[in-house]
Parts: sequence; structure tokens; C-alpha cells
Amino acid sequence: MCGRFALTASTDQTAAFLGVGELEAFPARYNIAPTQPILMAVAAPSRPPGSNLPDREAQLVRWGLVPGWVKDMRGFPLLFNARSEEAAIKPSFRSAMRHRRALVPASGFYEWCQNGPAKGQAYWIRPRHGGLIAFAGLMETWAGADGSEIDTGAMLTVAANAALASIHHRMPVVIEEQDFARWLDCRGQEPRDVSDLLKAAHADFFEAIPVSGRVNKVSNMGPEVQEPVAVDEEKQGTLASKTSDDQQMSLF
Repeated sequence: MCGRFALTASTDQTAAFLGVGELEAFPARYNIAPTQPILMAVAAPSRPPGSNLPDREAQLVRWGLVPGWVKDMRGFPLLFNARSEEAAIKPSFRSAMRHRRALVPASGFYEWCQNGPAKGQAYWIRPRHGGLIAFAGLMETWAGADGSEIDTGAMLTVAANAALASIHHRMPVVIEEQDFARWLDCRGQEPRDVSDLLKAAHADFFEAIPVSGRVNKVSNMGPEVQEPVAVDEEKQGTLASKTSDDQQMSLF
């Protein structure tokens, strides 16, 4: 599961990482939550031969996918995550999985421990090597009866790896940089052709840092939400030795 994440890299770093050309300047964001706008990179329309335009383009979308067949989005549940195991067949996601796969740039994400004495403890989970990562995303444009359109999106999740399973049983799918082009190629790559990319990052890819409950509030948007806190040794020991069960925690 991924219900909060951060993007704190500079605009130029993010554009270079995604290969999308120039981006409009944006501030560091330390506590991004569903329904807020998020940046996604998608494959650009076909370019004429000899064009110097990038093969990808960036879009701001509402985090919370709404399928095109929904009549009234006000009563539709907030789909900010999609289970990768069923995205190609589930009605809410299969069209986007086939036609509108995307990349979501991030500096890391937050998760809350589900079980045991440490239940409720928040963690800032970031790549050990630092820098940017890209989560697997899906994009869908929803059209209202009045002709208005809203670009919406969700992140794909997978069963957590051994290092994070004691915190939560799901984690976002990370697309490696060498696989960006294949993941985004919805013309030449069907969902079955990219299914091998829908896997958990290796166990030592991320590090989990305990942080305070400040991150629980969407209104707390500064770097202080990532400040490490001490965790009781007994709780930490239980967390390290405990395996995940099959329950999912609600963040809201």
C-alpha cells in the first residue's frame, strides 16, 4: 500500500530523471496525499521522423483514479492504489493498464506499522542509495456530463519484500530506470509483456526510518515530517522479528 509519499528533488533533477524535457517549477513536497495533484510521466504522442522532442511528457493528475465508465465520481471510492496482480483484469484498471501506464517520480514513501506493539508507528521509507525513484502508475481521464475532464491516476502495489513485510504487507512497485521505456510503451507492450516488472524491490533497496505522527496530518507539509524519532527497543525488536499478516490498515 502507498497512501503518502514525497517528492523533494528539484524540478531539473526530476525532469532529467524522467526524460521529459523542461518542467514548470514546483516546490519540494514532503507529505503528498490522495486527492492532491501528483506528477506522472507518460509516453508522448507519436513524433514525426527527425523530431527532437522527448519521447515522454509530464502531466499533473489527481491522485485517485476514476475509470472512464463512472457516471458520477462523487460516489465512487478513492482508488489511489491498484493491486498489480489484478490490474490487467479488474474493470477499474484494465483499460489504463493497457493504454495509459505511467511513472510517478518520488523520493520515498510513508507507511504505518500494522501489527504488534509498534502498531501505528509511521516510517519514512526511502531508497538506500538516495535520489529519485519511479513508482508504476496508471492514468485515466474522466469526462463529466458537462464536458469537463479530469486526469486521474493510481499507483500499483505488490506484496512487500522481506525487509518491509513486518511493517505492511503491500508496497509500491518500483520501475527501474532501464525499464522506463518498456513500461511506458503501451503501443508495443501489452500488459502481459511487462508483467515481469511488477515485482517487489530487492530486500536491501529501501531503508525504513521511524518518524513522528506529524505525517498523519495532511496539513503538515514541511521537512519536519521526515525527522527520525526514537522507537522503543522492545517495539523495534518485535517489529524486526514479526512477519506480516494479511490485514490492511486504513490511513484515513
